[in-house]
Amino acid sequence: MDNKEFLFKTNINCGGCVAKVTPFLDDAEGVCHWEVDTQNKDKVLTVKSEGISQEQVMQTVQRAGFKIEPLPK
Repeated sequence: MDNKEFLFKTNINCGGCVAKVTPFLDDAEGVCHWEVDTQNKDKVLTVKSEGISQEQVMQTVQRAGFKIEPLPK
């Protein structure tokens, strides 16, 4: 299985937000690693996938209560 990397623009902009989204992303099936660059103006979420789709990542983050959109490659 090839590991993909997805980049998203989000509104996860502080440690509290990261803490709120953490259980959602940690429990998501097929996520290998993820991180949010809260210093970046786009609050870029990077997800290394082991099978989860871009759409599933977006649904997971939306369930946590955040906005998310794919960043163009």
